[in-house]
Amino acid sequence: MLRILRLLTAGESHGQGLVALLDGIPAGLPILADAIDRDLGRRQQGHGRGGRMKIEQDRAQILSGIRHGATIGGPIALLIANRDWANWEKVMATGPVDPAEAGDRALTRPRPGHADLAGALKHGTHDARDILERASARETAARVAAGAIARRLLDEFGIGVRSHTLSVGPAAHAAGVSKSWEEVGAAEGSVLRCADPEVERRMVEEIDRARAAGDTIGGSFEVIAAGVPPGLGSHRQWDTRLSARLMAAVGSIPSIKGVAIGAGDAAPAAQGTVFHDPIAWDAAGRRFTRASNRAGGVEGGMSNGEEIRVRVWVKPLSTLPRALPSVDLVTKEAFVAQVERSDVTAIAAAGVVGEAMTALVLADAFLEKFGGDSLAETRRNHAGYLQQLRDF
Repeated sequence: MLRILRLLTAGESHGQGLVALLDGIPAGLPILADAIDRDLGRRQQGHGRGGRMKIEQDRAQILSGIRHGATIGGPIALLIANRDWANWEKVMATGPVDPAEAGDRALTRPRPGHADLAGALKHGTHDARDILERASARETAARVAAGAIARRLLDEFGIGVRSHTLSVGPAAHAAGVSKSWEEVGAAEGSVLRCADPEVERRMVEEIDRARAAGDTIGGSFEVIAAGVPPGLGSHRQWDTRLSARLMAAVGSIPSIKGVAIGAGDAAPAAQGTVFHDPIAWDAAGRRFTRASNRAGGVEGGMSNGEEIRVRVWVKPLSTLPRALPSVDLVTKEAFVAQVERSDVTAIAAAGVVGEAMTALVLADAFLEKFGGDSLAETRRNHAGYLQQLRDF
């Protein structure tokens, strides 16, 4: 639901590479490939990852839209090569190939929980590899690369985006616990990016237990955006609401089954006098404040000046070492589902992708609010709005 920024990605999991095309970033934004590669590296980390992460060492090649270390206002094209392509050249060749040369990599036994069966029925193919190659979460590397550029734009205006792991299986923070921006930052670099070392230790145990059982395991994470000014998004229409845009973007990540803004998951059991955040006036800082943030920084479809907090629930990964029953697409015989290489969990990586999607939505809403074909123009518009808030 990006409106000013436009993002397209292309590529298959075992194809030659992934492409991200991001249009709408103002000219003059300093950015180097290292800033993109940093987030790509973070996406590959986390306890519970599988063998693919030992093969791929993602790096972004900038093809267009950046000159001499700064954006030039045109579309930004990025390429992330798949190192595993060397083992799949015949299978994923773009030209005609003799089936005997391509090897036996057809997938006719769809995996429960994956896109295999629905996609095969939709596109009329008996080889679900046509579906799984694009439906794979490998595609999110392209989103993270584009998100790193959006993050750089937000950085220029004092807006930061972080994430941390809330739960893995039954190992979770106690109900109602909210970690601060500083605590979440301190967790960066830990094995699961969990802001509580004891909870993280139990998470690792749950992952190891699932691995030993030939299973996968789900979890949850939270994305936090700090420094967001009030007024991003709009109450005018359903598709302009910042809450809807955030939930749609984050919910589009593979394996996501639930998204809530702030304490939204607790709302059904709460009373209004307890749930809502009382408003106060900080005379010294000349700003409205709230003693709590159960709204998660969004009210009426607009940012309200508090931290934006998005909580996300991730299902267990669909590709199982101990596969579930399925039916062959060709013969209709009962089989166990086909097994592809998989992780036990990618919860820490999912948080990084969540950061990227949040950054893209916020950058889009920011440019919608402040405009600007150049960074200098955007700065002037932003500064004028901040002055308006101080003078309110």
